[in-house]
Amino acid sequence: MRFDTRLIHDRQPPDPLTGAVNVPIYLSSTFRQSAPNRNQGYVYSRSGNPTRAVLESAIGALESGAGGLAFSSGLGALATLLSAYPTGSRIVSVDDLYGGTWRLFEHHRRQFGLRVDYVDMTDETGLRSALREPTDLVYAESPTNPLLRLVDLRAVSALAHRVRTKLAVDNTFATPALQRPLELGADIVLHSTTKYLGGHSDIVGGALAFRSPKDLERFAWLQNAIGAVPSPFDCFLVLRGLRTLGVRMRAHGESARAVAEALEGHPKVRAVHYPGLSTHPQHALAARQMSGFGGMVSVDLAGGRKSALRFLRQLKVFTLAESLGGVESLVDHPATMTHASVPRAEREAHGVTEGLVRLSCGIEDPADLADDVRAALRGT
Repeated sequence: MRFDTRLIHDRQPPDPLTGAVNVPIYLSSTFRQSAPNRNQGYVYSRSGNPTRAVLESAIGALESGAGGLAFSSGLGALATLLSAYPTGSRIVSVDDLYGGTWRLFEHHRRQFGLRVDYVDMTDETGLRSALREPTDLVYAESPTNPLLRLVDLRAVSALAHRVRTKLAVDNTFATPALQRPLELGADIVLHSTTKYLGGHSDIVGGALAFRSPKDLERFAWLQNAIGAVPSPFDCFLVLRGLRTLGVRMRAHGESARAVAEALEGHPKVRAVHYPGLSTHPQHALAARQMSGFGGMVSVDLAGGRKSALRFLRQLKVFTLAESLGGVESLVDHPATMTHASVPRAEREAHGVTEGLVRLSCGIEDPADLADDVRAALRGT
């Protein structure tokens, strides 16, 4: 089956009891046992729930993995991932990444003795040098948040495996509709299902998918032990979102291209970050590694913070909010919102300036979104 068909049918059969074409929401915290430890596959909803099981199976399959696990948030998924790495472990991470991920890495570094070294993964020589020291995990985003940089996942996974470590990839921006890191050599994929997989800004959730059945088993134990699991209703909403993921990602991509082209070359714009533009330094890698360029655009305004704040006030269709991936267009000022926890000097060293604005382009008419950013620029 082709991908759009799989989104609707893969691992999501009609309910065997009633024939319902939508997975039922099993709002039960516990399940009857015929005798101690004799049950019908479910005991307690933290350990497993039928609605969640369908979502986990579907995400694992869509990412071409051995299976998946669902969590109460993307950071809940990351916290569970990090719990597998004890004091003294070393993580080599991409240096441009979501502020909440940076915050959690730094918390674990300070509180639990985890070592995290940040590397520009667009520089293969620098990554090779970083991996000369013993490394327990390589962690990447591609495209990165918020600068839309690409990591060559095939090359990075080969380097990680050469030193006998695993590669985990946050695939939230691309989704399996556009990119499947496990097929490119990664070992673990992370998602904030709050974003494109849910797609309607009405749930908070996360997920992990695994290449290896052994890793799936290991992290299923940790999922149960830590307990950062989503509700059955939230799982149902993500399953609903998966069914339209393909058509939505194509629409998001059309919107983002229109917005990026409206911004590019404008005299009030210092730089536009969108891998779908031929001027993006990694456009060729994006075209090779992804089947589309996604719905995220970042723009660095020439006037700095004052221009950025004026630009935000002028927007009419985009809504100022801290999220992305919904059907509605959202806009964010990373320096004061999603990446405020990162010290300014460190933010700016990586290119997250006071003038940077991140746009999550929804599925409205692309011409309306392009008109909105042009009008906002006129008012800055």
